[in-house]
Amino acid sequence: MNSNEVRRQWATRSGEYSPAYYAYYGPDETSESIRGILERFVDRDASILELGCSSGRHLSYLSEHGFEDLTGIEVNEDAFDVMRESYPDLAANGTFYHDAIEDVVRDFDDGQFDAIYSVETLQHIHPDVEWVFEELSRVAGDLLITVENESKIETDSSRSAEFEVNYVNDDFPLYYRDWNRVFTELGFDEIDAESGKRDTVRTFRSRRDCSVR
Repeated sequence: MNSNEVRRQWATRSGEYSPAYYAYYGPDETSESIRGILERFVDRDASILELGCSSGRHLSYLSEHGFEDLTGIEVNEDAFDVMRESYPDLAANGTFYHDAIEDVVRDFDDGQFDAIYSVETLQHIHPDVEWVFEELSRVAGDLLITVENESKIETDSSRSAEFEVNYVNDDFPLYYRDWNRVFTELGFDEIDAESGKRDTVRTFRSRRDCSVR
């Protein structure tokens, strides 16, 4: 499966793991974790970008807790209809890009966002477009948070962006990577990591501004 096929799968996704699916379940413990990390390191007026925001359940939770400058990228057009219905305030006040991450990230300025986070999104980036990680490091001014499934990672110091692939329900590919290695090699320091039943939450700060509050 090439990168175009991966994008098409998510752009037309319905049922399980679709925008309507995530809106139905709403904010969760991951939403709370992201909020807690952001509250520790950035102010409420910080510019925040979610990669693969779907219908906006995490961003809506941040909005409800006072974060004001919220942006999302989402490839599935249905997500924005669901967002308008489920999270109308977010839809009205946020900034959103209907596009694949790799098709929009190069347009952002250096350090444009104070914080960038992903929730089970970077794990679907195809190896053909791994240059995206360098671009994300460029546009993240201070903070980068990854909430990704890492269960298949095997350490191999000879590889800088190692991955293994697993097909979920024989359907879509999930690329397991060593996110610590990926982003520390791109100018970030990992300052916290917490493993859960499904995902590992990693917090990185740019070496351009690595003071701890």
